Amino acid sequence: MIDQTITLDMAPLEQVLEDYAGQKGAVIPILQHVQEAYGYLPKELLTAISKRTGIPLSRLIGVATFYAQFRLTRRGRHLIRICDGTACHVRGAAKVIETVEKDLNVPAGGTSPDFEYTMEIVYCLGSCGLAPVAVVDDNVHGRLTPNVMLEQLRGLS
Repeated sequence: MIDQTITLDMAPLEQVLEDYAGQKGAVIPILQHVQEAYGYLPKELLTAISKRTGIPLSRLIGVATFYAQFRLTRRGRHLIRICDGTACHVRGAAKVIETVEKDLNVPAGGTSPDFEYTMEIVYCLGSCGLAPVAVVDDNVHGRLTPNVMLEQLRGLS
């Protein structure tokens, strides 16, 4: 079992809070900058933000859960978005998803235990002509087969 306990360096948080000290209505920019620095918004950081700014923790969590841009859980180093919309599904996206889940130990909608990959299932990437299609770290990969998808993922540095 991999130890998922992480000790956070609080210096980036301190810098963000210093940059926004005394500014009213800065909840979203604070959360954006903290997430940019840490990759996600763990409860430990939200608690620290609340204590330093006086913003209730419930409000911070409310904002972080309302907007899709914020993540409360750690993502993998590589983000895989596989389309399972109609065109992709008909052309075999389910097999691609199943293969990634099984061979790389990445649950659909989750992150691998080693934090190497996070896989999201989406329902349109706007590239139906390339079905099945995935976006990996902002790079589009089309006409996928399970083996081609695994080759692409294993080739990541």
